[in-house]
Amino acid sequence: MPKDFLSVADWSAETLLEILDRAAELKALLGKGERPRTLEGRTLAMYFEHPSLRTHVTFEAGMAQLGGHAIFLTGDQVGIGRRESAPDVARNLSRWVDAIVARTARHELVESLAAEASIPVINALTDRFHPCQAMADVQAMSECGALDAAHLAFVGDGNNVANSLALAAAVLGFRFSLATPASHRPPEDVWNRALALAEASGAQLVWTEDPAEAVAGANFVYTDVWASMGQEHEAAARRKVFAPYQVNAELLRGAPEAWVMHDLPAHRGEEITDEVLDGPRSIVLEQAENRLHAQKAILERLIAPPNAQ
Repeated sequence: MPKDFLSVADWSAETLLEILDRAAELKALLGKGERPRTLEGRTLAMYFEHPSLRTHVTFEAGMAQLGGHAIFLTGDQVGIGRRESAPDVARNLSRWVDAIVARTARHELVESLAAEASIPVINALTDRFHPCQAMADVQAMSECGALDAAHLAFVGDGNNVANSLALAAAVLGFRFSLATPASHRPPEDVWNRALALAEASGAQLVWTEDPAEAVAGANFVYTDVWASMGQEHEAAARRKVFAPYQVNAELLRGAPEAWVMHDLPAHRGEEITDEVLDGPRSIVLEQAENRLHAQKAILERLIAPPNAQ
């Protein structure tokens, strides 16, 4: 089993499904008021360079619900690259806590922390991947029907979320259609890895520039902001490029029974309309809720003592 959770592509389908099963179990237990103390006495360091609502709250609440404790650290507070190096931070934290969650601008930083830490490192978002979000998304999809029958269409920017969803589909074996401008496709190495994994799992992965083509027949339609954190200076230009990629009622005529997904926060009126985001087919709050349970299951898998569950 990998030491770290940096990308869903590093894990087998069998293990990811076990984590998802445990996430569903933890969700059901919490619904009955039960909170297993599987992380009693364990401590999580949370290093965040980006603002956060869902990721911060769900990791901290998740640790508390499982009997552990989380310590929140900001980029300015720790000063990686200014006060001390990533390897030094990783080696020090390894002496004090049981795992590290890192939400960073550069994926290379999370990789550096993982390479030097003797404890697990969890990727809570980088410019390249967002694996915890993908796990919560797949959990929400599974609550709507069998995963092997799922057809997920992603419309918009080929960003970190799209990357992780493509890899999740490739590992788990469901259909994934991606619609982006040719100029904003996922990195070639990420897409090629997804295609290679899809050959083994039987997943179908398709890219197109046409949103209507991607959405046709899909039972899940997903979008994300057009300008991610760190791209604010490109926002005006991106609005022009992505204008044809808005998820709205007209686009969803090609998939009238599709569930609508968004990882939030949303720029309402840009990548998605209020009508769709707040509509009866939206499962965005289920996705957000499942961040808590998927991440608790990941934490247990990486740091819970043997036979604790």
